Amino acid sequence: MVDIFSKKEGPRREDVVAKRIIGENRETIHRLADQISNGGFSKSRAAMAQAKETPKPDGLSIHILGDTSKAVEPKPVFKISLNDRVLIMDANSGKQLMFLGEMRRKDKQKYFALATKENGFFAPLDDETQDCLRDLDGVIIETRDIEDKFSDVMKVRLGL
Repeated sequence: MVDIFSKKEGPRREDVVAKRIIGENRETIHRLADQISNGGFSKSRAAMAQAKETPKPDGLSIHILGDTSKAVEPKPVFKISLNDRVLIMDANSGKQLMFLGEMRRKDKQKYFALATKENGFFAPLDDETQDCLRDLDGVIIETRDIEDKFSDVMKVRLGL
């Protein structure tokens, strides 16, 4: 014969009693905690309550400098960054507009890897840009002069 014990629905009787006793004696528990911690318990509770409050401006005034009524047209610029990322950035804001690929190294040779799924990129370029730059994928960059010519070709193909 097998006895099956299953948990009944709702909280256990002991838990209900413990919650009730704690609730009835909350003031005494807090007073004892303050006495033991030399007031640290109340200070920590007050700090937690203050941290949960939303910040208030306290008379601060915010000034937006410059003319915000007209949006600045982005000025795209081709760039090979110091960490060998090849991208188009906005010259006005410095934000990246389009990631084209990166310069990689294999057997001490530097080459360009186009941002495609085949090259292991999570966000590949759109098909139109890939078609425009596909033949440059894998181009070996041996010298600074070749890198400058590579940059010129990229600028022409991208219309920059």
